[in-house]
Amino acid sequence: MEKFYSNGKLLISGEYCVLDGALSFALPTKFGQSLEVSSLDVPVIIWESFSVLKELWFQTEFKLSDLEVESNNPMLATLKKILHSAQKLNPEFLNDGNGAFVQTFLSFPNNWGLGTSSTLINNIANWAKVDAFMLLQNSFGGSGYDIACAQNNTPIYYTRKEGVAKVETVSFEKDFLEKLFFVYLNEKQDSKEGIKAYKSLSANKEECIQQISELSEKIVASNSLKEFEGLLNQHEELIGNLLQVTPVKQRLFSDYFGSVKSLGAWGGDFVLVTGDETTPEYFFKKGFETVIPYEEMIL
Repeated sequence: MEKFYSNGKLLISGEYCVLDGALSFALPTKFGQSLEVSSLDVPVIIWESFSVLKELWFQTEFKLSDLEVESNNPMLATLKKILHSAQKLNPEFLNDGNGAFVQTFLSFPNNWGLGTSSTLINNIANWAKVDAFMLLQNSFGGSGYDIACAQNNTPIYYTRKEGVAKVETVSFEKDFLEKLFFVYLNEKQDSKEGIKAYKSLSANKEECIQQISELSEKIVASNSLKEFEGLLNQHEELIGNLLQVTPVKQRLFSDYFGSVKSLGAWGGDFVLVTGDETTPEYFFKKGFETVIPYEEMIL
């Protein structure tokens, strides 16, 4: 049996603009996904995916000869596309007459948006011995920062220019980390739709991209909570103006004393908030029951 594991991800700065070469700052999470594969002596794929509660949430079986056959089941269609893309990158993958029994295990709820797809793609890339960034581009698309998080156990800077990913590990050891929390907004955001909406914008993005890159560096270099909050607020204002969307704090938490910043595609998943020991209770009362301290979320 072969076993693979990939980290989840949170994009702290650079959302949307990372698609156009902005420097982004991202954090791998303690939550992730594992993949276990055993060889079968018949050319068949048997696939089982388990939730964080060890419940079977997706199951399928198909012949390898049917890998290119389209499916009306969206999850099966996606899985086949990833496997077929991996096979194109490495023609020897799943091409020796043997099949595979595969099980995947999430350590976070499916709807949290921490990288159900990116962790799967990185695990399959490792299994197939192909480049995960190329596999992403040939199957799902996206900036690739999530693949970088899947592969690294420390905070990272990430850029992608002319299709080439650049990853730099950075230090983010601050004395205010206990003041940081991640709050789940009770709604899964479709990153593909968010990317599509961003790409349809007619606004000149160059100045915003430059400003976001500078903010990413300043966020990592920040020395105090006040400075960090100011930078988060600037970032929210910039992206809000670019998208012509009201920032989440103004929309949902206007009476909250700390900063609130969207992470990744706006409108769902997690937000980063600054606060204190009263922070969880504030969000609990608002109906948001998943409030995770920084140290419990981030590697």
